[in-house]
Amino acid sequence: MDWPIGLVVLFVLLFAGIPISFALVIVGVVGVTAIIGFDPAMAMLGQVFFDTARSYSLSVVPLFLLMGNLIVQSGVADEIYDAAYAWLRHRKGGLAMATIAACGGFSSVCGSSLATAATMGRIALPAMRRHGYSDSLATGAIAAGGTLGIIIPPSVILVIYGILTQQDIGKLFLAGLIPGLLGVLGYMIAVRLSLWMRPEQLVAEDKLPLMARIAALKGVLPALVLFAFVLGGIYLGAFTATEAAGMGAAGALLLTAVRGKLTLRATLTTLFDTGKTTAAMFFILMGALYFMNYVNLSGLSSDIRSFVLGLNLPPMGVIVLIGIMLLILGALLESLSMVLLVVPVLFPIVTQLGFDPIWFGIFIVVAAELSYITPPMGMNVFVLRVVARDVPVGQIFTGVTPFVIMDLVRLALLVLMPWLALVIPNSM
Repeated sequence: MDWPIGLVVLFVLLFAGIPISFALVIVGVVGVTAIIGFDPAMAMLGQVFFDTARSYSLSVVPLFLLMGNLIVQSGVADEIYDAAYAWLRHRKGGLAMATIAACGGFSSVCGSSLATAATMGRIALPAMRRHGYSDSLATGAIAAGGTLGIIIPPSVILVIYGILTQQDIGKLFLAGLIPGLLGVLGYMIAVRLSLWMRPEQLVAEDKLPLMARIAALKGVLPALVLFAFVLGGIYLGAFTATEAAGMGAAGALLLTAVRGKLTLRATLTTLFDTGKTTAAMFFILMGALYFMNYVNLSGLSSDIRSFVLGLNLPPMGVIVLIGIMLLILGALLESLSMVLLVVPVLFPIVTQLGFDPIWFGIFIVVAAELSYITPPMGMNVFVLRVVARDVPVGQIFTGVTPFVIMDLVRLALLVLMPWLALVIPNSM
């Protein structure tokens, strides 16, 4: 089966609601069978699944997922939000800014955009409504803040990118720090931009004394220490990303126990959710790896490489072209699907042009963040729709518009100043 037909079939299956793991395997099996025969295709399928399941490097996925789920169980998200509010309450739009800061803090120990959006939606939305925030600004801030979960380490998508491209996961985590912090700052600016576009009657509260603000940090200090310990250990070379994941999961377990939240029922639920999510992600990754074999056998990578290089664009022009393509795909696919589809095809082209593979991973993930808040897919928007059933989806999409603008600015900054992603990992 030629690759144009294969891609058309894949998109048809995805839009028909077939899970991406099954869609990738179906297209891969049919395509590889058409090229090399049924028996070799089945042998290749079994080998890919076996090698992936026994991969030591993949153990980082369930461990970081467990760490994030235990942090949710510990209830630290409420303290993170309260601390952010204590420091920002005196500014106009301070509650929305505090939500962004809390999303960034929670992302640093969670690693999931959907979990961040759902958790902060439960905490922040009622508070913002009580203080007179419009539903569009409130839900927009939460939905956008949730996207930080896939760029601020530990990020599961960065792990998958590292595995697909054989890049150092620890360096990818460190590379995500500055772009993640830029995202927090940009989203705070977007709050003010939103208030400028649609003025709201918001009253800034009195500024808390310095000692009161410092005291508000007490509840989040253990989580901050855990985050610094995990990333600091990677930066100093004390342990690998996989070992850091184990340390982080153990630290989260200890934190949950100290806070008195390590009940049997809650812990079993956490372990079950971690196992369920891990299994789903493993099947998706196995499907993607098998699909990569079809991509290579069908000549898709070489054809696209020849086409792109034949345009005679400068390297920066190629990156701009790739960025436009990612934005279009992001409106049609959720982030993980997009990353799994484009990385096998684009990675060889980008590296051949001399771009740093670590930088490209951050570029891909920042572009993927937009898929969480752009129509029609916008997974974070639909998560907020579940939390706030009385808010129309269109109103939430309207609320995220200023945040989308700031994400585009951040993407442009990454292209113009690649050192933003590389300065920390290159100093290891």
